[in-house]
Amino acid sequence: MDTIIAQKTRSGQSGNYTKKLTLISDAWHPQVNGVVRSIENTNAELDKMGVQITMITPDMFRSVPMPTYPEIRLALASYGHVARLIEASTPDYVHIATEGPLGFKARKWCLKNGMPFTTSYHTRFPEYVSARAPIPKDWLYKFVRNFHNSGNGCMVATDSLEQELRERGIKNLMRWGRGIDAEHFHPQPQEEKPFGLERPIFLTVARVAVEKNLPAFLELDLPGSKVLVGDGPARKALEEKYPDTYFAGQLSNGKLAAAYAQADVFVFTSKTDTFGNTTIEALASGVPVAAFPVTGPRDILDGHEEAGALDEDLKAACLKALDCSREKARALAEEFSWEAAARQFYDNMIEAHDRPSERS
Repeated sequence: MDTIIAQKTRSGQSGNYTKKLTLISDAWHPQVNGVVRSIENTNAELDKMGVQITMITPDMFRSVPMPTYPEIRLALASYGHVARLIEASTPDYVHIATEGPLGFKARKWCLKNGMPFTTSYHTRFPEYVSARAPIPKDWLYKFVRNFHNSGNGCMVATDSLEQELRERGIKNLMRWGRGIDAEHFHPQPQEEKPFGLERPIFLTVARVAVEKNLPAFLELDLPGSKVLVGDGPARKALEEKYPDTYFAGQLSNGKLAAAYAQADVFVFTSKTDTFGNTTIEALASGVPVAAFPVTGPRDILDGHEEAGALDEDLKAACLKALDCSREKARALAEEFSWEAAARQFYDNMIEAHDRPSERS
Protein backbone atom coordinates (compact mmCIF):
# COMPACT_ATOMS: atom_id res chain seq x y z
CA MET A 1 0.00 0.00 0.00
CA ASP A 2 2.84 2.40 0.89
CA THR A 3 4.45 1.87 -2.51
CA ILE A 4 1.20 2.69 -4.28
CA ILE A 5 0.79 5.88 -2.25
CA ALA A 6 4.39 6.91 -2.85
CA GLN A 7 3.84 6.87 -6.59
CA LYS A 8 1.26 9.65 -6.35
CA THR A 9 3.06 11.77 -8.92
CA ARG A 10 2.06 14.30 -11.52
CA SER A 11 1.33 12.83 -14.94
CA GLY A 12 4.26 13.94 -17.01
CA GLN A 13 3.59 16.48 -19.72
CA SER A 14 7.09 15.91 -21.00
CA GLY A 15 6.88 12.11 -20.74
CA ASN A 16 10.68 12.01 -20.51
CA TYR A 17 11.75 12.48 -16.90
CA THR A 18 15.42 12.97 -16.12
CA LYS A 19 15.30 13.74 -12.37
CA LYS A 20 13.05 12.75 -9.49
CA LEU A 21 12.00 15.15 -6.73
CA THR A 22 10.17 14.17 -3.57
CA LEU A 23 8.43 17.18 -2.07
CA ILE A 24 7.01 17.05 1.45
CA SER A 25 4.47 19.64 2.56
CA ASP A 26 2.17 19.90 5.56
CA ALA A 27 0.22 22.53 3.62
CA TRP A 28 -1.94 21.02 0.90
CA HIS A 29 -5.49 20.70 -0.35
CA PRO A 30 -8.15 21.45 0.77
CA GLN A 31 -6.19 24.43 2.13
CA VAL A 32 -6.29 27.48 -0.13
CA ASN A 33 -3.24 29.62 0.51
CA GLY A 34 -0.03 30.95 -0.96
CA VAL A 35 2.03 27.91 0.03
CA VAL A 36 -0.24 25.50 -1.82
CA ARG A 37 -0.49 27.74 -4.90
CA SER A 38 3.27 28.27 -5.02
CA ILE A 39 3.95 24.54 -4.89
CA GLU A 40 1.29 23.71 -7.48
CA ASN A 41 2.51 26.28 -9.98
CA THR A 42 6.16 25.39 -9.48
CA ASN A 43 5.36 21.68 -9.88
CA ALA A 44 3.60 22.36 -13.18
CA GLU A 45 6.68 24.12 -14.56
CA LEU A 46 9.11 21.52 -13.18
CA ASP A 47 7.06 18.83 -14.88
CA LYS A 48 7.59 20.59 -18.20
CA MET A 49 11.32 20.62 -17.45
CA GLY A 50 11.39 16.85 -17.05
CA VAL A 51 11.26 16.55 -13.27
CA GLN A 52 9.12 13.72 -11.87
CA ILE A 53 7.49 14.91 -8.65
CA THR A 54 6.25 12.77 -5.79
CA MET A 55 4.20 14.67 -3.21
CA ILE A 56 3.91 13.56 0.41
CA THR A 57 1.04 15.53 1.95
CA PRO A 58 -1.48 15.33 4.84
CA ASP A 59 -4.30 13.96 2.66
CA MET A 60 -2.36 10.67 2.45
CA PHE A 61 -2.71 10.01 6.20
CA ARG A 62 -5.17 10.12 9.04
CA SER A 63 -5.17 13.63 10.44
CA VAL A 64 -6.54 15.86 13.18
CA PRO A 65 -7.59 19.52 13.02
CA MET A 66 -4.99 22.02 14.14
CA PRO A 67 -5.93 23.67 17.47
CA THR A 68 -7.44 27.17 16.89
CA TYR A 69 -7.39 26.54 13.12
CA PRO A 70 -9.46 23.45 12.19
CA GLU A 71 -9.15 24.09 8.43
CA ILE A 72 -5.54 22.95 8.70
CA ARG A 73 -5.12 19.22 9.21
CA LEU A 74 -2.09 17.78 11.01
CA ALA A 75 -1.01 14.41 9.65
CA LEU A 76 -0.86 11.51 12.12
CA ALA A 77 1.98 9.81 10.31
CA SER A 78 4.62 7.64 11.90
CA TYR A 79 8.27 8.14 11.05
CA GLY A 80 8.37 4.67 9.53
CA HIS A 81 5.45 5.40 7.23
CA VAL A 82 7.00 8.63 5.93
CA ALA A 83 10.39 6.94 5.58
CA ARG A 84 8.91 4.14 3.45
CA LEU A 85 7.18 6.66 1.18
CA ILE A 86 10.39 8.60 0.60
CA GLU A 87 12.38 5.44 -0.03
CA ALA A 88 9.76 4.14 -2.47
CA SER A 89 10.01 7.37 -4.47
CA THR A 90 13.81 6.89 -4.94
CA PRO A 91 14.44 10.64 -5.10
CA ASP A 92 17.37 12.46 -6.63
CA TYR A 93 16.32 15.50 -4.62
CA VAL A 94 14.22 16.11 -1.51
CA HIS A 95 12.51 19.40 -0.70
CA ILE A 96 10.74 19.99 2.63
CA ALA A 97 8.32 22.88 2.30
CA THR A 98 7.02 23.21 5.87
CA GLU A 99 8.10 22.91 9.50
CA GLY A 100 5.18 20.60 10.38
CA PRO A 101 4.75 16.95 11.40
CA LEU A 102 5.54 15.61 7.93
CA GLY A 103 8.39 18.06 7.47
CA PHE A 104 10.08 16.96 10.67
CA LYS A 105 9.80 13.27 9.85
CA ALA A 106 11.19 13.85 6.36
CA ARG A 107 14.03 15.91 7.87
CA LYS A 108 14.82 13.05 10.25
CA TRP A 109 14.95 10.58 7.35
CA CYS A 110 17.27 12.81 5.32
CA LEU A 111 19.67 13.34 8.23
CA LYS A 112 19.66 9.65 9.13
CA ASN A 113 20.38 8.61 5.54
CA GLY A 114 22.80 11.36 4.57
CA MET A 115 20.41 12.71 1.93
CA PRO A 116 20.92 16.40 1.08
CA PHE A 117 17.70 18.37 1.21
CA THR A 118 16.36 21.88 0.79
CA THR A 119 13.68 23.70 2.75
CA SER A 120 11.61 26.82 2.13
CA TYR A 121 10.40 29.57 4.44
CA HIS A 122 6.81 30.33 3.44
CA THR A 123 5.23 31.44 6.70
CA ARG A 124 6.43 33.52 9.64
CA PHE A 125 5.97 30.53 11.93
CA PRO A 126 7.08 32.31 15.17
CA GLU A 127 4.68 35.20 14.63
CA TYR A 128 1.90 32.79 13.63
CA VAL A 129 2.26 30.72 16.81
CA SER A 130 2.82 33.63 19.20
CA ALA A 131 -0.41 35.23 17.98
CA ARG A 132 -2.23 32.17 19.31
CA ALA A 133 -0.18 31.04 22.31
CA PRO A 134 2.03 32.75 24.95
CA ILE A 135 5.31 31.39 23.58
CA PRO A 136 8.28 33.78 23.23
CA LYS A 137 9.22 34.44 19.62
CA ASP A 138 12.92 33.99 20.44
CA TRP A 139 12.24 30.38 21.43
CA LEU A 140 10.31 29.80 18.25
CA TYR A 141 13.02 31.31 16.08
CA LYS A 142 15.53 28.95 17.69
CA PHE A 143 13.28 26.09 16.60
CA VAL A 144 13.01 27.52 13.06
CA ARG A 145 16.76 28.12 12.84
CA ASN A 146 17.51 24.53 13.89
CA PHE A 147 15.05 23.14 11.35
CA HIS A 148 16.30 25.08 8.33
CA ASN A 149 20.02 25.05 9.14
CA SER A 150 20.03 21.26 9.22
CA GLY A 151 19.44 21.24 5.47
CA ASN A 152 21.61 22.31 2.55
CA GLY A 153 19.65 25.39 1.51
CA CYS A 154 16.63 27.41 2.63
CA MET A 155 14.64 29.06 -0.17
CA VAL A 156 13.06 32.49 0.41
CA ALA A 157 11.00 34.72 -1.85
CA THR A 158 12.44 38.21 -1.36
CA ASP A 159 15.51 40.32 -0.60
CA SER A 160 14.13 41.73 2.62
CA LEU A 161 13.14 38.31 3.97
CA GLU A 162 16.58 36.96 3.14
CA GLN A 163 18.22 39.79 5.06
CA GLU A 164 15.89 39.33 8.04
CA LEU A 165 16.47 35.58 8.28
CA ARG A 166 20.23 35.97 7.88
CA GLU A 167 20.22 38.34 10.86
CA ARG A 168 18.38 35.63 12.81
CA GLY A 169 21.10 33.10 12.07
CA ILE A 170 19.56 31.11 9.23
CA LYS A 171 22.24 30.03 6.75
CA ASN A 172 22.49 28.90 3.13
CA LEU A 173 19.65 31.17 2.02
CA MET A 174 18.63 30.90 -1.64
CA ARG A 175 16.20 32.92 -3.72
CA TRP A 176 13.01 31.32 -4.99
CA GLY A 177 10.72 33.95 -6.46
CA ARG A 178 7.03 33.78 -7.26
CA GLY A 179 5.05 34.06 -10.45
CA ILE A 180 1.58 34.79 -11.73
CA ASP A 181 -0.76 33.25 -14.27
CA ALA A 182 -1.24 36.47 -16.22
CA GLU A 183 -3.78 34.85 -18.53
CA HIS A 184 -6.05 33.78 -15.68
CA PHE A 185 -5.71 37.01 -13.71
CA HIS A 186 -6.24 39.87 -16.15
CA PRO A 187 -8.10 43.18 -16.47
CA GLN A 188 -11.80 42.80 -17.24
CA PRO A 189 -14.64 45.22 -18.02
CA GLN A 190 -15.76 46.90 -14.81
CA GLU A 191 -19.36 46.98 -13.64
CA GLU A 192 -20.93 50.18 -12.42
CA LYS A 193 -21.89 48.60 -9.07
CA PRO A 194 -19.92 45.39 -8.52
CA PHE A 195 -21.28 43.20 -5.72
CA GLY A 196 -24.20 45.65 -5.76
CA LEU A 197 -21.97 48.17 -4.00
CA GLU A 198 -20.95 51.76 -4.59
CA ARG A 199 -17.51 52.57 -5.95
CA PRO A 200 -14.69 52.93 -5.22
CA ILE A 201 -14.29 49.28 -4.26
CA PHE A 202 -11.50 48.54 -1.79
CA LEU A 203 -10.95 44.78 -1.84
CA THR A 204 -8.79 42.34 0.06
CA VAL A 205 -8.38 38.59 -0.49
CA ALA A 206 -7.11 36.66 2.49
CA ARG A 207 -7.50 33.77 4.84
CA VAL A 208 -9.80 35.18 7.53
CA ALA A 209 -7.54 34.57 10.51
CA VAL A 210 -5.79 36.57 13.20
CA GLU A 211 -2.37 36.65 11.54
CA LYS A 212 -3.73 38.47 8.48
CA ASN A 213 -4.31 41.70 10.44
CA LEU A 214 -7.65 42.25 8.71
CA PRO A 215 -9.09 44.77 11.23
CA ALA A 216 -6.42 47.20 9.98
CA PHE A 217 -8.52 47.34 6.79
CA LEU A 218 -11.99 46.72 8.18
CA GLU A 219 -11.74 49.62 10.65
CA LEU A 220 -10.79 52.20 8.00
CA ASP A 221 -13.16 55.01 7.15
CA LEU A 222 -12.92 54.94 3.35
CA PRO A 223 -15.10 56.29 0.55
CA GLY A 224 -17.19 53.74 -1.34
CA SER A 225 -17.24 50.11 -0.19
CA LYS A 226 -15.04 47.48 1.42
CA VAL A 227 -15.04 43.85 0.24
CA LEU A 228 -13.34 40.86 1.85
CA VAL A 229 -12.93 37.66 -0.16
CA GLY A 230 -11.95 34.57 1.82
CA ASP A 231 -12.91 32.30 4.66
CA GLY A 232 -11.41 31.19 7.94
CA PRO A 233 -11.85 30.84 11.68
CA ALA A 234 -12.29 34.57 12.35
CA ARG A 235 -14.95 35.20 9.71
CA LYS A 236 -18.08 34.99 11.88
CA ALA A 237 -16.67 37.33 14.53
CA LEU A 238 -15.48 39.85 11.96
CA GLU A 239 -18.79 39.81 10.07
CA GLU A 240 -20.59 40.66 13.31
CA LYS A 241 -18.13 43.38 14.26
CA TYR A 242 -17.86 45.03 10.82
CA PRO A 243 -21.34 44.95 9.23
CA ASP A 244 -20.38 47.72 6.78
CA THR A 245 -17.99 45.33 4.98
CA TYR A 246 -19.21 42.91 2.30
CA PHE A 247 -17.93 39.39 3.08
CA ALA A 248 -17.93 37.48 -0.21
CA GLY A 249 -16.68 34.18 1.21
CA GLN A 250 -14.19 31.93 -0.52
CA LEU A 251 -14.08 32.28 -4.30
CA SER A 252 -12.04 30.24 -6.73
CA ASN A 253 -11.01 30.08 -10.36
CA GLY A 254 -12.93 32.45 -12.62
CA LYS A 255 -15.04 33.93 -9.81
CA LEU A 256 -11.93 34.99 -7.90
CA ALA A 257 -10.32 36.49 -11.00
CA ALA A 258 -13.52 38.41 -11.76
CA ALA A 259 -13.69 39.73 -8.20
CA TYR A 260 -10.15 41.07 -8.37
CA ALA A 261 -10.85 42.83 -11.66
CA GLN A 262 -13.83 44.72 -10.22
CA ALA A 263 -11.77 46.36 -7.47
CA ASP A 264 -10.48 49.92 -7.62
CA VAL A 265 -7.80 49.26 -4.99
CA PHE A 266 -6.48 46.01 -3.54
CA VAL A 267 -5.61 46.31 0.16
CA PHE A 268 -2.94 43.98 1.55
CA THR A 269 -3.15 44.02 5.35
CA SER A 270 -0.70 41.38 6.52
CA LYS A 271 2.55 42.26 8.25
CA THR A 272 3.62 38.63 8.65
CA ASP A 273 3.42 37.15 5.13
CA THR A 274 6.72 36.36 3.46
CA PHE A 275 5.57 37.44 -0.01
CA GLY A 276 1.85 37.86 -0.63
CA ASN A 277 0.75 36.08 -3.82
CA THR A 278 -2.53 37.97 -3.72
CA THR A 279 -0.61 41.20 -4.34
CA ILE A 280 0.56 40.13 -7.78
CA GLU A 281 -2.80 38.51 -8.55
CA ALA A 282 -4.38 41.93 -8.00
CA LEU A 283 -1.70 43.72 -10.03
CA ALA A 284 -2.19 41.25 -12.89
CA SER A 285 -5.89 42.14 -12.78
CA GLY A 286 -4.96 45.77 -13.31
CA VAL A 287 -5.68 46.78 -9.72
CA PRO A 288 -3.31 49.12 -7.83
CA VAL A 289 -2.23 47.90 -4.39
CA ALA A 290 -2.24 49.61 -0.98
CA ALA A 291 -0.14 48.03 1.76
CA PHE A 292 2.13 48.57 4.73
CA PRO A 293 5.84 48.96 3.81
CA VAL A 294 6.80 45.45 4.97
CA THR A 295 8.41 42.34 3.51
CA GLY A 296 6.49 41.27 0.44
CA PRO A 297 4.69 44.45 -0.64
CA ARG A 298 7.88 46.48 -0.24
CA ASP A 299 9.85 44.03 -2.39
CA ILE A 300 7.19 44.10 -5.10
CA LEU A 301 6.24 47.79 -5.13
CA ASP A 302 9.45 49.66 -4.28
CA GLY A 303 10.33 51.77 -7.30
CA HIS A 304 6.87 51.25 -8.83
CA GLU A 305 4.90 54.06 -7.20
CA GLU A 306 2.51 54.28 -10.14
CA ALA A 307 1.33 50.71 -9.51
CA GLY A 308 0.55 51.04 -5.82
CA ALA A 309 1.18 52.82 -2.54
CA LEU A 310 3.00 51.87 0.65
CA ASP A 311 2.40 53.72 3.90
CA GLU A 312 2.44 52.99 7.63
CA ASP A 313 -0.95 54.76 7.55
CA LEU A 314 -3.00 52.20 5.62
CA LYS A 315 -5.81 54.67 4.93
CA ALA A 316 -3.30 57.06 3.34
CA ALA A 317 -1.99 54.20 1.20
CA CYS A 318 -5.55 53.33 0.09
CA LEU A 319 -6.31 56.88 -0.96
CA LYS A 320 -2.98 57.25 -2.78
CA ALA A 321 -3.60 53.98 -4.63
CA LEU A 322 -6.86 55.37 -6.02
CA ASP A 323 -4.73 57.67 -8.17
CA CYS A 324 -2.38 54.94 -9.38
CA SER A 325 -2.40 53.48 -12.88
CA ARG A 326 -4.21 50.26 -13.72
CA GLU A 327 -1.94 49.89 -16.76
CA LYS A 328 1.19 50.23 -14.62
CA ALA A 329 -0.18 47.69 -12.18
CA ARG A 330 -0.66 45.15 -14.97
CA ALA A 331 2.79 45.89 -16.43
CA LEU A 332 4.45 45.24 -13.07
CA ALA A 333 2.70 41.89 -12.67
CA GLU A 334 3.95 40.78 -16.07
CA GLU A 335 7.50 40.85 -14.69
CA PHE A 336 6.65 37.79 -12.54
CA SER A 337 6.81 34.39 -14.22
CA TRP A 338 6.25 30.90 -12.78
CA GLU A 339 8.61 29.55 -15.41
CA ALA A 340 11.44 31.73 -14.08
CA ALA A 341 10.55 30.90 -10.47
CA ALA A 342 10.63 27.15 -11.19
CA ARG A 343 14.00 27.51 -12.89
CA GLN A 344 15.30 29.19 -9.72
CA PHE A 345 13.91 26.33 -7.65
CA TYR A 346 15.55 23.72 -9.89
CA ASP A 347 18.92 25.46 -9.89
CA ASN A 348 18.75 25.77 -6.11
CA MET A 349 18.19 22.01 -5.74
CA ILE A 350 21.23 21.23 -7.86
CA GLU A 351 23.45 23.73 -6.05
CA ALA A 352 22.28 22.65 -2.60
CA HIS A 353 22.71 18.94 -3.36
CA ASP A 354 26.48 19.41 -3.68
CA ARG A 355 26.77 21.87 -0.77
CA PRO A 356 27.79 20.65 2.69
CA SER A 357 25.03 21.24 5.23
CA GLU A 358 25.70 23.51 8.20
CA ARG A 359 24.27 21.94 11.32
CA SER A 360 23.35 24.30 14.16
